[in-house]
Amino acid sequence: MYKLDYLKESANKAFDQTKEFVMGEAVQVYIKDPLTNGVSIRNILDKINISIPPHLTTEIDSIYVGIFDDFEEKETNAAYKDGAIYISSEQDDDQDLLDDMVHEIAHSLEIPFGYLIYGDGELEQEFLSKRKKLYKILKKEGLKPNKELFLDLDFMKAMDDYLYKVVGYDRLNIIAASYGLFTSAYCATSLKEYFANGFEYYFLDNPPYLGQICPILYKKIQELHEYDRD
Repeated sequence: MYKLDYLKESANKAFDQTKEFVMGEAVQVYIKDPLTNGVSIRNILDKINISIPPHLTTEIDSIYVGIFDDFEEKETNAAYKDGAIYISSEQDDDQDLLDDMVHEIAHSLEIPFGYLIYGDGELEQEFLSKRKKLYKILKKEGLKPNKELFLDLDFMKAMDDYLYKVVGYDRLNIIAASYGLFTSAYCATSLKEYFANGFEYYFLDNPPYLGQICPILYKKIQELHEYDRD
């Protein structure tokens, strides 16, 4: 038994040192720079293959993992563009990388499935309703939020900075959970992040809770999950 365990461990280590992998049947994964903190790309790809239906990854041709100068400039650690996911190799643990990958898979769906997600305006209305409630809560707590920022659906650095640096994510997470507004602080950043974080939560965490506090968001992701291109 010891010998078998050792062989398995050696095989797993060799797999993780490989530079190229495949997610699902066709998505090429390239490791540009070594992953930090013992993060296993093999574990991540296995979990994605199990958790995410194949028809929701068809917009992705390749995934690049490494250190990218653009990330530091834009203060981010992952991005989706033109069929490719770019993601930082500097990760806290396996869950950190898994969350980032699934988050960018969600963003890859916004153009081909944009009408389904946003077309009827229901998701926008749900998000704005939550933003308005958050605005009133923060105003009541004396934080003097900018109302115009809270009514803008798009990602704005000023809004991101306000939530992260002024309110603070720890405080915002407590407010979000206490009032049943969002599944995480980052959900409040923009409509697109509301969708992408909900997608993460649906496939990796607690779908019933998402359905309870964000019923329209849950419905949209459920429709994507059950979508039949034929």
